[in-house]
Amino acid sequence: MDASSQFYANHVRLLGKIWQPWTWKDFAATQQPAWDDAELASSVSQIGSLPPLVSADEIEQLRLKIGMASSGHAFILQGGDCAERFQDCNAEHISGRLKILMQMSLILGFGTKKPVIPIGRMAGQYAKPRSELIERTSDGQEINSFRGENINSFRVVADGRRPDAKRLLQAYHYSGATLNYIRTMMQNGFSDIRNLDSWKLESLKKDLSWARYEKIVSGLRDFFQFLDSMGTTVQGGSKAHQDSFYVSHEALVLPYEESMTRFVPSLGRWYNLGAHFLWIGDRTRQLDGAHLEYCRGIGNPIGVKLGMESDPYEICQVIQKLNPHCEPGKVTLITRLGAANVQRKLPVLIDAIKAQGLNVMWSVDPMHGNTERSLDGRKTRRLESIISEIESSFEIHKRLGTEIGGIHLEMTHEPVTECLGGAESIEPIHLNQRYETWCDPRLNGSQVLELAFRVAHMIRNS
Repeated sequence: MDASSQFYANHVRLLGKIWQPWTWKDFAATQQPAWDDAELASSVSQIGSLPPLVSADEIEQLRLKIGMASSGHAFILQGGDCAERFQDCNAEHISGRLKILMQMSLILGFGTKKPVIPIGRMAGQYAKPRSELIERTSDGQEINSFRGENINSFRVVADGRRPDAKRLLQAYHYSGATLNYIRTMMQNGFSDIRNLDSWKLESLKKDLSWARYEKIVSGLRDFFQFLDSMGTTVQGGSKAHQDSFYVSHEALVLPYEESMTRFVPSLGRWYNLGAHFLWIGDRTRQLDGAHLEYCRGIGNPIGVKLGMESDPYEICQVIQKLNPHCEPGKVTLITRLGAANVQRKLPVLIDAIKAQGLNVMWSVDPMHGNTERSLDGRKTRRLESIISEIESSFEIHKRLGTEIGGIHLEMTHEPVTECLGGAESIEPIHLNQRYETWCDPRLNGSQVLELAFRVAHMIRNS
């Protein structure tokens, strides 16, 4: 190829006309660790030769369901840990996360009469973007910030904070083990509504919202006993949820995402077969950035986080790049504006998207925009601020004639004390009792149930 042909080929490539799983390398990539090149090459080569974790058919099923949610015929519940930990890849923790998602789905579905599609922030949500790449230890030493267990160690020591590409391989195996156990539970009838007693969490039985949840369960149990006595079955089966359980994570560490990207001849597309749903955040969705370049070429549904600094014109360009053919369910806009800002910022974003006639599903992440610091420096969030942002978002979408099709939460089934408020009246002085997150504060099981009842009421009235 002569010099002019090479120049033209490079120019076309940089304009985004030609896509391959590795073309992101031609663009500026933010939030990428300073790997050892040889270690990284070895790890991603091994991952690239290993089996996929999810199927393209499952991904397409989810995309269709997100399309239903965008038109108000379903609701997406996306939730899980802020950042997964390798040590939590065990039966008790995995089943606990599924139980709280199922309980919340039951409350939302029963209250709204809509199908609720749960998507876990799990089986791959190991990396976290960081605003500060360096932190100072108690003795004044500067070390790399913790960036998630697929990158470095949580231990506050310099050697443990060195980016270690072997952790990417570990993350693959922990993700696979998590998915394998989820599928085993589903195949054994965990998602069947007739087995809803198996969704109980002992830690929540004294919670004030538990009585309301138990009332729903009791009514459904009586309903199915009546059907059994009449020899009748529910039309279409008795499943509360689909057998498929969907998983998601942030598409942050691009060498790993590239290694999980496979071409599926039967569908004629590339897919990231490491998760069903991926998202890109405020820090990584630059129009000329590597993350957007990578995500535009895969068939997975893609979420785009929108914070206070989101420029409506730029967001329209992001959507057009990710979804040039306006496929339903392809792009989910996840607003994270904060309770104090949503009335001012959300209408501007909605009006811009509507004016361009873009096909998106709207979701709300009420967590990140409501983060504050306690007096002792801990990150926390107030349940009332979280609920306020959701409530305002529903009101604005209703007024402007658009639908909120989902909610995105950082949450856990465990009785942690990381977010303030709720029936337990968690105050700043209680935070140190069970503050266990390695990154951002999560709603505990009690707060999740309370929020679920409130959101169900909002959906009914939207």
